[in-house]
Amino acid sequence: MATEPNDLARFFIERGNAGDVDGLVALYEADAVLAFPPGSTATGHAEIRKVYEQFVAAAPVLTPGKQHPALVSGDLALTVSTLTTGEMTVEIARRQPDGSWLWVLDQPMLLPQQD
Repeated sequence: MATEPNDLARFFIERGNAGDVDGLVALYEADAVLAFPPGSTATGHAEIRKVYEQFVAAAPVLTPGKQHPALVSGDLALTVSTLTTGEMTVEIARRQPDGSWLWVLDQPMLLPQQD
């Protein structure tokens, strides 16, 4: 259970490396939106599960990047990570009734600004 918004990114790395599709889907609210792969969106647990089934089938090795401090306003939080590739992930998490956090919106692949 994510007790802080930034726990979600750590859990994502752990579960992704373990090939745990159910664990990845569990990081999201039931009607969350995931913008992955780039140019596509998946809405809801069923669509998000399909994305992560394909993702873990490729057996990527995920390495944590730099997790930036979460920006929290009430029950919403903006989380951002800079990946080792220089790409950034941006997510919005919502505090659940039990105090845990789940992602509502996930944009995992933003490219750094080009000069």
